[in-house]
Amino acid sequence: MNKITTYFRESYKELTEKVSWPTWPQLQQSTMIVLAATLVITFVILAMDFAIGNGLKFVYKQLF
Repeated sequence: MNKITTYFRESYKELTEKVSWPTWPQLQQSTMIVLAATLVITFVILAMDFAIGNGLKFVYKQLF
């Protein structure tokens, strides 16, 4: 039981004293970067899906 108590005590100390948490502006900036990257990747995949889908439809129409 002593090991568990020590573990939680040290974990709390590490989280409050040793971890450098981002400031609010840094957190907002990181969030915006992630959202922008997500949107860009989403539209790239959408465009690829649209192009491949239409390409396959064209090929299937020519073959059958």
